[in-house]
Amino acid sequence: MIGITRSFRRHSSVGEAGWGRTIIAGFISFIYFFPVLWIILTAFKTHSDALAVPPKFFFTPTLDNFRQVFSRAYSAGAVAEDTGFALFFFNSIFIAGVSVFLALIIGTLAAFGFSRYPLKGNDTYLFVILTTRMLPAIVVIIPVILMFRVIGLSGTYAGIIGLYTAFNLPFTIWMMKSFFDELSFDVEDAARIDGSTNMRVFFKICLPQVLAGLAATSVFGLILTWNEYLLALLLTGVGTRTVPVAMAQTIGGDIGVRWGLLAAIETLFLIPVFLATFFLQNQLLRGATFGTVKR
Repeated sequence: MIGITRSFRRHSSVGEAGWGRTIIAGFISFIYFFPVLWIILTAFKTHSDALAVPPKFFFTPTLDNFRQVFSRAYSAGAVAEDTGFALFFFNSIFIAGVSVFLALIIGTLAAFGFSRYPLKGNDTYLFVILTTRMLPAIVVIIPVILMFRVIGLSGTYAGIIGLYTAFNLPFTIWMMKSFFDELSFDVEDAARIDGSTNMRVFFKICLPQVLAGLAATSVFGLILTWNEYLLALLLTGVGTRTVPVAMAQTIGGDIGVRWGLLAAIETLFLIPVFLATFFLQNQLLRGATFGTVKR
């Protein structure tokens, strides 16, 4: 009877501690999420409600800001004008998706090579690859612009996708190499003894074990590319412009900053990354903690 009582008290104290940690974690998470929540709320406000002092937490929601993202009329009864944001959203999705996909393919193959077939001076090569990501983009922007103009890549999909792929490669190689280094060599050696080729070992044995790493790397690469502004501003044209660049056009106007319209664009801009993170959250968590616990 005494043992049962002690066990109940122990589980009760653990449960109370668990609830306490949950409440604290929820409160901290709400603090971090509140700016995003405020942007979403502002997207459903009228211009006067968005500028109200003190700020309005309770208001009549409207979808006018979302309508104005894709078409606008300057006066009552005027014909709506296409803002081009449908094309800008497509450009962001297409450029970010293709560049991250190419970086994953090239970076994963390179990481496997560095992990399984190290060359003399392997660490030096990896350090040189990493240094290309240490420099801020503004340092290399002038030679990149000149190079793009000479070879005719300014304002093209191929140019900006190739540049984003090159910028994502160092991060991808280093991330994926750390995942391949954690895999056991014994299974691979057993497969080779059974007659499997190196390519079959890579695709059938190694790659399925690092899916969490691929998910984590792709999400981080997508976020970095999705929010990039400087290179997109200087190296894209009217037809290849991305949302971060086009978003700056909504800041001006006769009525000042149109906060509701800007918030609506940002809310729509959050959706693709939010969905990618949501559907890959299990793999993302495994990828972020891969190799931290020794078995």
